[in-house]
Amino acid sequence: MAKLGKRTKAAREAFAGKELISVEDAVALVKANAKAKFDETLEIALNLGVDPRHADQMVRGVVSLPNGTGKTVRVAVFARGPKADEAKAAGADIVGAEDLMETIQSGKIEFDRCIATPDMMPIVGRLGKILGPRNLMPNPKVGTVTMDVKAAVEAAKGGEVQFKVEKAGVIHGGIGKISFTEEQLAQNVRAFVEAVAKAKPAGAKGNYMKKVSISSTMGPGVSVDLASATGN
Repeated sequence: MAKLGKRTKAAREAFAGKELISVEDAVALVKANAKAKFDETLEIALNLGVDPRHADQMVRGVVSLPNGTGKTVRVAVFARGPKADEAKAAGADIVGAEDLMETIQSGKIEFDRCIATPDMMPIVGRLGKILGPRNLMPNPKVGTVTMDVKAAVEAAKGGEVQFKVEKAGVIHGGIGKISFTEEQLAQNVRAFVEAVAKAKPAGAKGNYMKKVSISSTMGPGVSVDLASATGN
């Protein structure tokens, strides 16, 4: 077994015996033990009682975090004419149509969010095998296929986070930077959990939200009391 470094060992000792604690205590613990030389991200993981292989148990959605993510989000927009101009004016990093499709097909993906006007979807549809696995495919359900390009770009730039359940029934997300205050991070945790709770699919049976954990990028995780996270 690999020998643990001093920092990792100290963090694990600090977390030992702490489970199902309040959002505030969990945030304080993670924040106090984030010792990396960069501004780590606060990561959240939710274990859900769903099987996403069934269409009626798929969980996906979007949440506007009250304090943003602290991350610079690069936005690409598929649009033409006035809508392309609107996207550029709103701060989109990349705007195009067939030319953008060709850039993506060449393997050059320099964006974190992809937005498209409805008329562009025949072009965007050809990129499903590239954008889909990266969770970058525009989708009307999360507001990334829209004629209101300005609002979509501003939301993406302003701290909006998309989420989608993975095969194992887990949702991951980055919800702020460790440099945020404890109050800001706690607010972001609750906003994310609330959004996932509201996205409960019709086919979900039994216990929907099984476990919520948070961690820093380089640190161990700690489970959060569900009642504290949901406000129930």
